Amino acid sequence: MKKLSVLLALAGVVSTAAAVDLAGNTGKVNVSMCIGCHGIPGYKATFPEVYSVPMLGGQSQTYLENALKAYQKGERKHPTMQGIAGSLSDKDIAELAAYYAQQK
Repeated sequence: MKKLSVLLALAGVVSTAAAVDLAGNTGKVNVSMCIGCHGIPGYKATFPEVYSVPMLGGQSQTYLENALKAYQKGERKHPTMQGIAGSLSDKDIAELAAYYAQQK
């Protein structure tokens, strides 16, 4: 995950400074690769087709974990999300899901 964040930061896509401490969690979760699309209200992606990008804040933790694991397995089809999810460990997925489930 760090390598992907560094590559994206070097490409000017995201900032690696977006690591966030989770309440009650000793680790850190890096949301910088998520906020570029999922943090913009009303954002529409155009690859591989035009669609509205969902906001993640307030979604169920279980739903988010299952969605990321489905992207990892190829059960959900989206090249960008498959690449991002594929770079995440189970711990990363749990921390990201917990973080976004706590958002409003």
